[in-house]
Order: sequence, then C-alpha cells, then structure tokens
Amino acid sequence: MKTKFVKFAPLVALAVLCTQIQAATACTGITLQSDDGAVIVARTMDWSRAEMPSFYLIAPRGYVQQSILPNNDIGGMTFAGKYGFAGLGMEMPEFIIDGVNEVGLSAALFYFPEYGKYIEYDPTYKSNTLSDAQVVPWILSQFSTIDQVKSAIQNIRIVHVDPRIDTLHWRITEPSGRQVILEIVNGVATFYDSEIGVFTNAPEYPWHIKNLNNYVNLHPGTAGPIRMGPITLRAFGAGSGLLGLPGDFTPPSRFVRAAFLQEYSLKQRNGRATAMAAFHILNNFDVPLGVQFAQNTAPNNMPSATQWTVATDTKNKILYYHTMYNRTIRELDLSKLDFETIPFQIHPLDKTQTEKIIPAQVKQYTPA
Repeated sequence: MKTKFVKFAPLVALAVLCTQIQAATACTGITLQSDDGAVIVARTMDWSRAEMPSFYLIAPRGYVQQSILPNNDIGGMTFAGKYGFAGLGMEMPEFIIDGVNEVGLSAALFYFPEYGKYIEYDPTYKSNTLSDAQVVPWILSQFSTIDQVKSAIQNIRIVHVDPRIDTLHWRITEPSGRQVILEIVNGVATFYDSEIGVFTNAPEYPWHIKNLNNYVNLHPGTAGPIRMGPITLRAFGAGSGLLGLPGDFTPPSRFVRAAFLQEYSLKQRNGRATAMAAFHILNNFDVPLGVQFAQNTAPNNMPSATQWTVATDTKNKILYYHTMYNRTIRELDLSKLDFETIPFQIHPLDKTQTEKIIPAQVKQYTPA
C-alpha cells in the first residue's frame, strides 16, 4: 500500500502542550487478568490546569512519522509503521499517550517529573533522535514484543523537545501479561519488570515497590475485635483491614492504593468484564479539580482533573474509554479493522461535551 507521511507539528504547538503538561502528575495505571487469560491495562489521564483537546487515532501499516526535534530543527528520525495501531492522544497527532497495536502490544507514557534525565540533544545524531513525546507511537508502529523494544532502544537517542517540560517514563505490555517499565535516568535507559502491574509517577519505579513495605499491616476484610483492658475494640464497619490506606493524590499514595485495590479485586470471567472492573477500581483515582490547588485558586471549572480513563484488552485488542464529560464507556475493536487499507484518521473523544442523562422510567398511578 502507499505509505502515509504526516509532517511534524510546529514547535509552537508543542510549547502549548508543554505548558499544560506540567499539571499532569496524577495519572494512575493498573493491570488485571481475566479467567480466560485476557490482560487488561488501564489508566487515568489527568490534567488540571486546562481542558486538553483529546482524540483517538487510528494509524495503518505504512504510516510514516518523523520525530520533532528541539529548536525547530529538522531531519529527525523517520519511521514507517510495520504494524497498525490505535491510541488516545492530546493536542496533536504525534503525541499519543496510550495505545495498542494490531498484535496486542500496548504502550503508555506517564509523567516522571524531576527524577528522569535524558541525554542532551546533539544535531550530529538527528537521524536517530526521537522525541520523548513520540516514544509510544514509535513502539506501537514498530514492534510486537518487549524484547524487540529493548534491542531497538539501544540504537536511538530519546531527547527533550522543549526544556520547559520534565521527563516521562513508559509502561509496555505484551498480550501474555509480561510488562516492563522504561525509565531514563542520567541518560541511561533502564527496563524494570513490572512486578505487580501498578504504575504512577515519581519517584523511580523500584522506590515504589520498596515503599509498599510500609503497609505490611494492611489486609482485606475486617480488623479485630481485640481486647484493651476491660473493653473490646471493634471495627465500625467492613473493610477496616485497610484502615490506614493512603487516600491523598500524591504518586506514592496512589501507587499504594492502586496496588491494594488491584490485588484484592475479584477476578472476572473474560476481558470485557475485567475491563469494566478496571473502570470501577480507577473511579477511586478520579481527581476532583479543586484538590490540586490552594482553596479558591483553581484556574478553571472543568468536570474533573481526570480528563479520561482508558482500559485496553491486549488479548482481544479492544480499547475502551470514557471521559470527564461522558461516563458512557465507548469501544474501539482493532480486530474489526483492516490495517492494510484503513486510512489514517483522528476523532475527538467527545463529539459533544455533555453528559448523557436519560430520564428514569416512571409509571403514573391511574385511579380505578
């Protein structure tokens, strides 16, 4: 088929995005597996300072991309898609945040402020230089396994496009359930096996795993009763075994909360039911807009700082999502798409930014 080429967006457009991304520090990711072997990767996407133009994108095989480079430089790495993919993004087509390709490999970016550090941009190597904002579409369009990504990343240079933003890190998942976290610290790309399938933001992934030891006393069910001298202490209600589970919205606390809620969730029969369970778990991570700012200083009145939530069935290659404007879950089934012939396309996540409210049915009483 004829290849498609989309020229890189102007840096001024990216600068707008970079100004907004500073507030994207509250994304939370989980991973669930169904009885029939479907692996669901799900996450929230949080921006608090402004509403972002969000979309879903479908890219066919042969879709050609070119990396944006710092300082409006040209000649960045160009790559044609070996695999078709679909993903959710913001602001411009190069910036895909979360997606899955036609063979079920999933990739997603999360904000990683202050702890990551890329190599400096060197124009000498521009032809194998890739913007950090384009790592997700690069992975989705080029690879079918994690090992392929690990091998290829040794030959590219991931850089900042704009110094005003901070670093990113990535979650990559195979349909088998194998999952890794990619972080770049001091210019070195390191892959960590994702031991429990939970992901948030800073600090580094190994720190989050160690931090779980601070909550060794937590357990499902009800605590007590216990005797204290002449009195008996009893829980006020069910679930007291998790008393002390952190409820704030910092990345460490969200990681702990997600780990426990994921671990003790009930396993579902198939991918669809598991994706729906993931949405219910992630409801606990919707960020009310006002909590991220001092009182009466929120810059806008969006419905939520969590602008959308996505759950991807990597086995059946189905992407589900809902948004802050419409909690109706929508489905994009990649198995029904012919990636050899389908055209490149972008669609807004919400055609109308209005919650759909359906009146309840009421039967009027009619006297005899």
